Amino acid sequence: MPYRWAEEDFELPPGVERLGSAAPKDNRYYVMYHGTSSSSAQVILKSGFQQSPDGMLGRGVYLSRDLQKASRYPLKWPESDRVVIKVKVNVGKVIAINRQNHPQQKTWHDHGYDTAWVPPNCGMVPSGLEEDCVWDPQRIKIVRAIKPQPLQNNRSYVMYHGTSRDNAEKILKSGLFKQSPDGMLKASRYPLDLPEKDRPSLRVKVNVGKVKRIDYQDHPQQKTWHDHGYDTAWVPPNCLMVKSGLEEDCVWDPRRIEIIFRNRNCLYFLLYFSTFLY
Repeated sequence: MPYRWAEEDFELPPGVERLGSAAPKDNRYYVMYHGTSSSSAQVILKSGFQQSPDGMLGRGVYLSRDLQKASRYPLKWPESDRVVIKVKVNVGKVIAINRQNHPQQKTWHDHGYDTAWVPPNCGMVPSGLEEDCVWDPQRIKIVRAIKPQPLQNNRSYVMYHGTSRDNAEKILKSGLFKQSPDGMLKASRYPLDLPEKDRPSLRVKVNVGKVKRIDYQDHPQQKTWHDHGYDTAWVPPNCLMVKSGLEEDCVWDPRRIEIIFRNRNCLYFLLYFSTFLY
């Protein structure tokens, strides 16, 4: 059974700043995520985090600011038995570890840093997504646990659409999306060439109707799924169709999409749709 991972709300905890893919600033609070098994999550929720003894960045608690990335862990673990723990982190003094064999890759804490940050697309993480390692578990406050939701036909989900600021204004004015003429699933584009400040996201409620899973390149229905009676095409995460490894959706009929929120300080600047059962 396919699953979706998403927040139940999008309000930031008190004192937390909104942060996209930019470098975290020293001594600020940010929301991050930690993926684990259900049994380990129960231990963490009861007793707090413990340092991992080793890893790409040495000792510490490994986190990500990307929920979808965190949802992949533990790797090769049944998705239905995973949990993502949402946390609030005081990052303290931050160092960027932006290449393999960085001289402080595993000794950063010995040099007075509290958090090591791996920037996106720096060649250290196969997915190209950012990663964080926090030395002291006391800097981490648990907000809530997030569990996967099974994807079902004819249900409504919250999703996100990334676009340019001009296009966002047009969509908000008309109240309706228009089909893209072409794309991986014959209807999806996102403005990768625009600066992050000009890529607002639209939060929408979608009735997905009948859903078709498209899970490999050159799928026989990759661009003809609607002709076979489907309303939404879904690309699951980690199926090698999307470079980031994240999931993506394509909804045929714009009338199935209701705009419910616009996030001007865009955290979700890909067109993939991160969803939860509404």
